[in-house]
Amino acid sequence: MAEKIYPASKPTTGAGAVPTAPTANPSFPASKAHLYNATRPVYRPQPRRSRRSCCCSCCLWITFTIIILIVIAAIAGGVVYVLYRPHRPTFSVSSVRVSQFNLTSSNKLTTKFNFTVTARNPNKKIVFYYDPVSISFNSNDVDVGDGSIPAFTMGKKNTTTLRAIVSTSGQTVDANSNLKSDLKNKKSVPLKIQLDTKVKAKIGSFKTKKVPIRVTCEGIKAAAPTGKTATTATTSDAKCKVDLRIKIWKWTI
Repeated sequence: MAEKIYPASKPTTGAGAVPTAPTANPSFPASKAHLYNATRPVYRPQPRRSRRSCCCSCCLWITFTIIILIVIAAIAGGVVYVLYRPHRPTFSVSSVRVSQFNLTSSNKLTTKFNFTVTARNPNKKIVFYYDPVSISFNSNDVDVGDGSIPAFTMGKKNTTTLRAIVSTSGQTVDANSNLKSDLKNKKSVPLKIQLDTKVKAKIGSFKTKKVPIRVTCEGIKAAAPTGKTATTATTSDAKCKVDLRIKIWKWTI
């Protein structure tokens, strides 16, 4: 019986040797370094949102919110206007009688005026409630009298006549003031009347908060009386303007 010859386990490396293909999988168990690298997660840098983008987003949201509030306020204002047709109250100077307008040689001024003003509410569905009114008379930048009017209410489509005595005593006047030269030459002097108060409105069953207002009347000419006879100021050119005095921070508009 012939003997079978088995090839050696170690491959030959000679010229006639046939190269063998490498194995697909390495032999196990693997080394510690291989196991560690196989299970370690691959680090990938995550994108970060910059601070600038966050600020831009916040600004956009704030702007959007402000726009929405403005639109809502405009819609509400339009609804109120359509339903109630609100108008500002009007004021006009009815008369100014000058009982006393004396300037002494020591530049001390004494005055007394009988003042009548007419207030009108043109609204059919709005009522106005006024706080006490402070009155100030001014001529050539000199305070020539002060007074007040008690609180009052103006009903719907209402006209109210208000009267007050405006006066001053011992008011010091600058020697170089135009007021002194006008009185000395017995000329008529310009009067500027200022009324300051607060008002709130009742619209239907809703009442607003009190809002400061200022009424300024100009175009009035007054002359000092002669003797005990009072004179009447010229008010034909008088015009009154009503302004809201809304205070924002340190500014009043």
